[in-house]
Amino acid sequence: MVGSKLSASQKKKKKKLLKSFHQNFLICSFAVMGRLIVVFLVLSVCLVCTHGSNTSTSARAGEPKIRCMEAERKALLNIKKDLQGTRKDIDDLLSSWGNEEERRDCCKWLGIRCSNKSGNVISLDLSPSTFGTSYYNLKGKISPSLFELRNLTYLDLSVIGFSRRDHIPSSIGSLSQLRYLNLSSTSFMGEIPPQFANLSSLEVLDLSDNNDLVTTKILESASHLSSLRILVLSSTNLSTASDWMQRVSQLSSLTTLQLHSCHLPNISSNNPSSISFVNSSRSVAFLDLRWNRLSTSIYPWLLNLNSLVHLDLSENRLEGSFPEALGKMVDLTYLDLRYNMLKGSIPESFGKMVGLTYLGLSFNDLSDSIPEIFYNMSALEYLDLGHNLLHGQIPTSIWNRSKLRTLRMGSNNLSGDIPQTAFQQFKQLEILDISRNSLGGVISEAGFSNLSQLTYLDLSFNSLTLDIHPDWVPPFQLDYILLASCKLGPLFPKWLQTQKNYYQLDISNSGISDTIPNWLWDPLSGDIIWDDTSYLNLSNNEIKGEFGNISLEIENYSWQIDLSSNQLEGPVPSFLLNVVALYISRNRFSKLDFRCNDTGFANLGFLDVSYNQLFGELPDCWSQFESLETLILTDNNLSGKIPSSIGSLTALGILQLTDNNFNGELPTTLKNCTNLIVIDVGGNKLSGLIPSWTENSFPQLTILNLRSNNFSGSIPSSICHFSNLQLLDLSSNDITGRIPKCINSLAAMTRRTVDLPGSLIYGTYIKGRDSYNKVKVQIEWKGKLTELVSTLDFLKSIDLSSNRLIGEIPSEITQVVGLVSLNLSRNSLSGQIPSEIGQLASLDSLDLSRNHLVGQIPPSLTHIDRLNALDLSNNNLSGKIPTSTQLQSFPNAYMGNAELCGDPLPTKCQDEELERTDSGAVDEEADDELLTRGFYISMALGFIIAFWGVCGTLIFNKSLRYGYFKLLNDAGDWVYVMAAVHKAKLLRMIKS
Repeated sequence: MVGSKLSASQKKKKKKLLKSFHQNFLICSFAVMGRLIVVFLVLSVCLVCTHGSNTSTSARAGEPKIRCMEAERKALLNIKKDLQGTRKDIDDLLSSWGNEEERRDCCKWLGIRCSNKSGNVISLDLSPSTFGTSYYNLKGKISPSLFELRNLTYLDLSVIGFSRRDHIPSSIGSLSQLRYLNLSSTSFMGEIPPQFANLSSLEVLDLSDNNDLVTTKILESASHLSSLRILVLSSTNLSTASDWMQRVSQLSSLTTLQLHSCHLPNISSNNPSSISFVNSSRSVAFLDLRWNRLSTSIYPWLLNLNSLVHLDLSENRLEGSFPEALGKMVDLTYLDLRYNMLKGSIPESFGKMVGLTYLGLSFNDLSDSIPEIFYNMSALEYLDLGHNLLHGQIPTSIWNRSKLRTLRMGSNNLSGDIPQTAFQQFKQLEILDISRNSLGGVISEAGFSNLSQLTYLDLSFNSLTLDIHPDWVPPFQLDYILLASCKLGPLFPKWLQTQKNYYQLDISNSGISDTIPNWLWDPLSGDIIWDDTSYLNLSNNEIKGEFGNISLEIENYSWQIDLSSNQLEGPVPSFLLNVVALYISRNRFSKLDFRCNDTGFANLGFLDVSYNQLFGELPDCWSQFESLETLILTDNNLSGKIPSSIGSLTALGILQLTDNNFNGELPTTLKNCTNLIVIDVGGNKLSGLIPSWTENSFPQLTILNLRSNNFSGSIPSSICHFSNLQLLDLSSNDITGRIPKCINSLAAMTRRTVDLPGSLIYGTYIKGRDSYNKVKVQIEWKGKLTELVSTLDFLKSIDLSSNRLIGEIPSEITQVVGLVSLNLSRNSLSGQIPSEIGQLASLDSLDLSRNHLVGQIPPSLTHIDRLNALDLSNNNLSGKIPTSTQLQSFPNAYMGNAELCGDPLPTKCQDEELERTDSGAVDEEADDELLTRGFYISMALGFIIAFWGVCGTLIFNKSLRYGYFKLLNDAGDWVYVMAAVHKAKLLRMIKS
């Protein structure tokens, strides 16, 4: 053992040898590595030189080396060739696609991606986002060359406008390696080709926004699309897919399903097989089924999808009590049930949905008070309970939701006072809407102190008071400031001066009696805001004063300004005419302050300066207002002629110049305004003949009001050609001649219900306004000059009263069966009332008074059962008033007709007098007359019966006849014997 051990000297020597070996090994290794590096560098230089030499040689030979395949490059160029559009779109978007030497590598073209290994094109993306835009105008057809790109895994042709007659080509099935396919907004129509089943590798499919595309076969191919994760078929046609639930359930890998606006058929809960869940896909996390016709029968299928995180069932037909079962889907973070018909209260089970961040329940019929369950929804960020029937106070659990970003509870019946500290917990709140309730209380600046993220504030139509210090500087910059009917005045809230970039400011009906500060106009002169709902509403206050010499250039052409119902005066400043809609009615403005050389009025579409104090003549340079659709100057002191330049307003739809002092004739240029729907120039001093407009002049004309002017001549028959005319008022003029017999050609009045054209809705400008929802027209209604608004949709009226019309009322007028009001009074009409006037069953008001009508009141008038006003007075009518519940309820309607009689007049008709006299005689001799008559009748009947009862029997029965005569002989003998016996006895008595 001792021999086997090394001595200390040996160990030392061994250690030295090992150290030397390690050193030599490292030296050798570094030397080898150095030589290898040198060799590698040399080879690299050689390869580079060789490659450069080859490239140069190839270039000289005209055969450049490119990455993409030549066949695929040609196919792509053919695809470009079959695309159409503006030259700018083609040149700008596909500028990298070409045959030039520097553009021959198609793998470098925009929208193309090639495989790093094979060089094949694997991605073709022509979507707008690829080209850095949200829109372009490419269209054309799908080139057959597309299907030569067999290695495509990614294909996006969205937003290309293919022909609406085109179907998706069946060759799409040859692209079997596709994993992503987007054909959204491509205008394809018809059925999906069955070859889609060949796309077994497909993971993402988007065919949305093709309204004429029938996508039922996609769901039928569900068993072949086992890899599909995302399916987007929104705004396609699935109306015949009665088994869509089962088909969707077969997509085992599906995580996202968007089927909104697909006309999905409702699934009957009476058919259990229709909601079978065999092989149901439980991986769906995102489900969008809004804008369909689904009912509560969908609930069982939904509850089987236990991975749901996002569920949108808004704008369907869910009804009944609130679906408590949905509260058990504890993984939901987004739940939208808006625009349904759900009722009742919110179930307590919703309090368990602790991960819920979005909850939309507006536009249902939810009632009861808001439950405290929201206290448990700790993650809630979006809560929409608006447009329901909720009442009571807002629970404290709502005010404690510190993570809320959106809170909407508007349009309910909520009441109580808002706590002063209610909003202080909402440090992340961006949208706050508690409008249109019955909430009260005082809110100070402290309540808003933590709302640094707030951009939308709507407290309107409550009883709230904002008690805010004038020097307060808010921590937020609001886009929407909606404080209508809140108490803000009497001075303008100075804190509004800090809000520089709002889209909407509504402080109407807020108790302000101040002058308008100049800083209020600053946002209007700022940068352009591309929002078509930008408006400033200061209406229904007591704002006073003049505008003075404000020089302001409004940059944002889409502003709408409402200053109506205030006390503003002086000229209307020209800068206000630079907006798209201006409402300044019911003020004290004296003049429209614009000159013919002014510019900037081209965007004004709506101008209402009614009920002011405008005077003088209108400038004759309206051609500047090329976009004007509505012009309302009712009830001012304007004079002179109507400017002929109004005829240059080719977009004009509503012209109302009522109750001014305009004179002269209607300008002939008016016929150029072919879009006119309303011509209302009543209450002026216009004269001349009624123009013989043709139907082509105003094909949409619905209201023609020329009342209370000095028009003369006859009614032109061309008026009968206005097929949309619904209100015709020519009253109080100097019109002569006869009523045209063609009046039954007014087609809109021959139908019982006709709605006004949509362009008559003033709300097309300021959204949500109630005071401009309908056209306002002054007509004589039931004997009074009335401004009709709400009933105008259903009003069909003809008023020709107070003229000098002659002749008979044409029988054709009884064919205008939609008429609600007919007034022909105060004329010189003669003849009889048309016998078929009862056909006007929709009449509410009929006035034929103060004419020369003769004859009887037609009995058919009793067929009109909805008359509320009738006047036939001061004519030459005669005879009995027909009897009906309606006609006897107008005692003054028949006055001034000397020969009329009957109820309700005190004059009785002659036949009624005779009947009354005869009735009295009958009463005096009733008993004798009835007895005598009955006696004679009974006697005659008795004689006949007795005679034939006896004689008939004797005639036809011989034995009875013999027996009867024998009886008579025996009776005669007996009488004779008895008489002889009595006679003998009497004689003996006398003798004795």
